[in-house]
Amino acid sequence: MSSVLVTGATGTLGRVVVPALAAAGHDVRAMSRVHRRPDGEETWVRADLATGQGLADAVDGVGTVVHLASAPYRRGYTRRVDVAGTARLVAAARAAGVDHVLLMSIVGVDRVPWGFYRTKLEAERQVAEGGAPWTVLRATQFFDFLDTAFAALTRLPVVPLDRRVRAQPVDTADVADLLVELVAAGPARDTVELGGPGVLTGDTALREWMAATGRRRRVLPVRGPGRMLAAFRDGAATTPALPTGTRTWSEFLARRYGRR
Repeated sequence: MSSVLVTGATGTLGRVVVPALAAAGHDVRAMSRVHRRPDGEETWVRADLATGQGLADAVDGVGTVVHLASAPYRRGYTRRVDVAGTARLVAAARAAGVDHVLLMSIVGVDRVPWGFYRTKLEAERQVAEGGAPWTVLRATQFFDFLDTAFAALTRLPVVPLDRRVRAQPVDTADVADLLVELVAAGPARDTVELGGPGVLTGDTALREWMAATGRRRRVLPVRGPGRMLAAFRDGAATTPALPTGTRTWSEFLARRYGRR
């Protein structure tokens, strides 16, 4: 098996991908901006996408780069990491003769008029046009994201919700499984999409979450303004791609909160 560098190894997805790659027999090099001790079979390296410091050493000798790192909703720093940092990483990978750069992106970046999605689309272009063999994996929103969003919303006594917003959330374990397959398959020079096993409305997802957590709130139906929410209502964050993930929202909630 090959040596694989994973950027964003400490993130929500990275914490699942690193052990999945190791379990598949890969020599995993996990990257972070600060020094870390290994807690599994991986080796940790220190590098910074925003400055480029340490990137040449991080990619030296690896066969595949799995690029998960991102810095959403942090204004100028987001572009320094997601766009300029991706360009630096691809350039370093090309110079080192890396066989495959695999970028993690989001379903809908080409259809939803949202600033961060435009940034991710630019990152995709850096990978596709950067001169190294590549694959882009777009996944729908993670269950963890919905969980965090609903926890924040239900701090309010009344929850405003656009019930017609549609999502197809996916479990990070399903994303990790596909990433392992894509590493083994080699560069596709194409974009692959993955969604969860079912499309949910905002209302359905929230009510399942409240039943699982035991939190009760009154829901105030609203129609969210603007082109971005219109795109979400139209299903721009969903995908017809097959196969889908297999783990459901209900199963995720049962694992996390112990209720059925």
